[in-house]
Amino acid sequence: MTPQRRLAVSLLVAACFFMENLDGTIVTTAAPAIAADLGVNAAAIAVTVTAFLLAVAVVIPASGWLTDRLGVRRVFVVAIAIFTLASLLCALSANLPMLVAMRVLQGVGGALMVPVGRLAVLRVTPKSGLIRAIAILVWPGLVAPIIAPFLGGVLTTYASWHWIFLINVPFGIAAFIAALLLVPDIEMPAAARFDWYGLVSTVIGLGALLWGAGMVSESGVAVPGLIVAGAIGVVATALAIRHLLRAPFPLVDLRAFRHESFRIANAGGSLYRATISAVPFLLPLLFQDAFGWSAVASGAIVLTLFVGNLVIKPATTRMLHGLGFRTVLLASIAVGIACMVAMAFLTASAPIALIVALLVVSGAARSTGFTVYTTIAFADIGADEMTAANTLNATLQQLSAGVGVAIGGIALAIGQIWGPDAVPYRFAFLLIAALTLVPLVEALRMSRDAGRSLTRPA
Repeated sequence: MTPQRRLAVSLLVAACFFMENLDGTIVTTAAPAIAADLGVNAAAIAVTVTAFLLAVAVVIPASGWLTDRLGVRRVFVVAIAIFTLASLLCALSANLPMLVAMRVLQGVGGALMVPVGRLAVLRVTPKSGLIRAIAILVWPGLVAPIIAPFLGGVLTTYASWHWIFLINVPFGIAAFIAALLLVPDIEMPAAARFDWYGLVSTVIGLGALLWGAGMVSESGVAVPGLIVAGAIGVVATALAIRHLLRAPFPLVDLRAFRHESFRIANAGGSLYRATISAVPFLLPLLFQDAFGWSAVASGAIVLTLFVGNLVIKPATTRMLHGLGFRTVLLASIAVGIACMVAMAFLTASAPIALIVALLVVSGAARSTGFTVYTTIAFADIGADEMTAANTLNATLQQLSAGVGVAIGGIALAIGQIWGPDAVPYRFAFLLIAALTLVPLVEALRMSRDAGRSLTRPA
């Protein structure tokens, strides 16, 4: 495959990731309008967000087996079709049950687009080009949660809530055609028999954990229900891990953890993704709740995180080649922690220019950190392990993103004990900064030559 075609595939997959990531959170902004139109309470719309995230989480573990069974191109194309059709049906929903059902279907399509699309890129990209390819794939997960509140507000205000789903239709059709033309029919190993016990235990475990995370992010959460969801999630996940380590043909192969690079990316890397994901959750609340800003003003300021992502992106590959993975990762985590601490002490009287500068730097740091973790995960993974490692990595990323919102919600709830106004947010930002010290320590212990296979000349 030519470099130009590989680039086109990477851009196509990145666009699909963006659609999936955007739809994970954009509904929140439009909740009041959707509720009024469907004749329900605004709080009830939260179930559509939870249903989408749960569908994504429970389908991802089975994506590897489906890919081995049906092939990368076929599964990816079908996933785009499912997601696009479900988006149209979401816009046409006449009541809440139908909307929830279509969000589940949309989540199924999104769950297959995420890991299978990335697998297509990994399969056609040589090691020497992996840093650039992953840098392209990382931006949707960084940008979508930032743009979603602002875009959702604009579409709902100046059009209608239906357009937060309808905008996916033309892009989905274009992506479907492009996938048919660009993605090669990659030969896959013969699929083993399906691991039903692994599927059931994993679905229950991840589903319960993400359901609990969704409950934490909502107001008026029932503590007993949260405890039950957490307990079921922990027990079922522990049983799933025990089974996956012993099964001859596991649904998700955990052996990729024997590689240092993969272990770093999915141990401390998962906590890093969780704490970093809490930042765009906390900032709009800080600006609106404590500072008294409008939703549009808040969303516009948070968009400056995106500016940081864009500014640093062209330099990321050069930094990794020149400085190495360990140095770049340490710097990005340290700068990210410093930004979290600075956010804790922001006040309503702080100059807008200072807030914008802080968010731009924070965006640059988080973009670099995400790129390092996502890229190094596959540094030592062979072709025969790629499908299993990609599925496991995608599952853990989805879980950490959901847990990130929960961490922000819990930190905010605890902070409310000490005072009103900005005090809870100060506590929340300081807490997530403290938690981010864990991946910093892990990065300090990282081998200096980690990821070197990706920076050697081809």
